[in-house]
Amino acid sequence: MNNIIIDENIAFAEEAFSKFGNVKLMHGREIDNDALKSASVLIIRSITKVNETLLKDTSIKFLGTATIGTDHIDLEYLKSHEIAFADAKGCNADAVAEYIFTALLKLTNRENYSLMGKTIGVVGAGNIGSLIVKLAKALGMNVLINDPPLERKFGRKIFVPLEEIYNSDIITLHVPLNKDGLDKTVHLFDYENIGKIKNEAIFINASRGQVVNNKALLDIIPKKNLSVVLDVWENEPGINIELLKRVNIGTPHIAGYSLEGKVNGTLMIYNALCKFLGETPSWKPVLPAVESPEINIKQSGSLELKLNEMFKSIYNIQKDDEKIREMINIPGDEAGRYFDSLRKNYPLRREFSNYKIKLNNNKKSLETILRPFRFTIEK
Repeated sequence: MNNIIIDENIAFAEEAFSKFGNVKLMHGREIDNDALKSASVLIIRSITKVNETLLKDTSIKFLGTATIGTDHIDLEYLKSHEIAFADAKGCNADAVAEYIFTALLKLTNRENYSLMGKTIGVVGAGNIGSLIVKLAKALGMNVLINDPPLERKFGRKIFVPLEEIYNSDIITLHVPLNKDGLDKTVHLFDYENIGKIKNEAIFINASRGQVVNNKALLDIIPKKNLSVVLDVWENEPGINIELLKRVNIGTPHIAGYSLEGKVNGTLMIYNALCKFLGETPSWKPVLPAVESPEINIKQSGSLELKLNEMFKSIYNIQKDDEKIREMINIPGDEAGRYFDSLRKNYPLRREFSNYKIKLNNNKKSLETILRPFRFTIEK
């Protein structure tokens, strides 16, 4: 019988994995070497650092992370000790994309600001970045894409150097955290590169906190009058409170925290563990029905105003921003615990694919925009 240690924030953990053995749920930051002494399976999220210190002299044979990133895992150690590994790349791409455009529409919710014709620079064109490109084009935006690894791999002319990204009206980051090498992304946006961003641009980071030098960003925001959206921060959960005060929208690393995104991650690791153990997959998650799935379109105003009202009715990002700002008045380590609690107790958030929009004759032009966002269109 397998002993299985699972991060308590993983959706449907006991339901999905109890067939494989004894499941013990733990806080991700409290999973340590002692807890793993008699365990053979470990399933985590991004806050658990997996290395020799954690795994030495344990019986772990399979490690799964229900996340898209692997910077918290020493992959070489796993390989050298023949520990099977699985991640959940792509599991929450739709959720993050919806987060980005919900934030963007909240920032630009002005009658005289049109996204059409604006230039968005997308840094990183993997599962999430490529989806951002698709949705931005549906909104009539000009798109610049920077992704050196993909450019080397495919040689496509659609990519541009980072220098061309700086003059974009909007810059959004979707790169993995690479700590060294040719494609190092730690402090990819440092004092020098942040300083090259055009004045009054919108700057969004929903990738990894260390991709941006937070101190540099704090110093440059007022000089450039940047509008900033941060979902990820350096030194989580002990984030820079002064930077939190400066950003336009701040959230506690929850961009991908839709119910669908979480369940996709669980299902991907479940299937990988089935393969590892030679089991036939049998678990199929059943998600609750969405209350009030029909969305009404605002009768007047700009396209951005209509879209903002629609998106806000599904995901009110302002509530996440208000909650994280309570950290400003919480002292020391308590603030970090509060940050973690926001993630652990994150309210149910559903993706746009669950919602229906009825279009009448004078709104048919919206269809080409709404379908890429996966709304169901009724006529």
